[in-house]
Amino acid sequence: MDTWVWILIGIGAAVVVLAIVWSLVRARRTKQLREGFGPEYDRVAADAPTKREAESELQARRERHEQFDIKDLSPERREEYQARWTEVQASFVDEPDKAIARADSLIQEVMRERGYPVDDFDTRAADLSVDYPDVVENYRAAHGTRIAHERGKSTTEDLRKAIQHYRALFAELVDTGTREEVRS
Repeated sequence: MDTWVWILIGIGAAVVVLAIVWSLVRARRTKQLREGFGPEYDRVAADAPTKREAESELQARRERHEQFDIKDLSPERREEYQARWTEVQASFVDEPDKAIARADSLIQEVMRERGYPVDDFDTRAADLSVDYPDVVENYRAAHGTRIAHERGKSTTEDLRKAIQHYRALFAELVDTGTREEVRS
């Protein structure tokens, strides 16, 4: 065979090998994002025009998150926040609407102290999804109920569910340090 045929075969083989490597890298990235983001991966993928755009969004969240200085709460601050949460829950019986607003504010305060930016809701939810992909949907549901209530479109039962959703996220945000200390 002529030399040019061997060159073409070599180029073809290189292209095939590169395609296989590229495919494996993409599959690995997808697997890591699915495992890391859990149900949040599916939510973002459903909202994005393409899988590539969804994965780029999730990767951008991770990169943004790496810029944060996230820190655990001291045991004293955890206790203070737990006491304040107990007050929020107790106030729900008499003033559910105010309790929901206080719960949302308390979540933001804990986030701020831990080192998360608290600019706007969508950014907060995206930032939380990196560390808490399993409960961020609770946060979205609770926030949605709060907005609906402000517009007069929620029931007391909706507010009760919202306080439960806030509680799930609150527990994760406040108890993180405790779990890490136990693991060490």
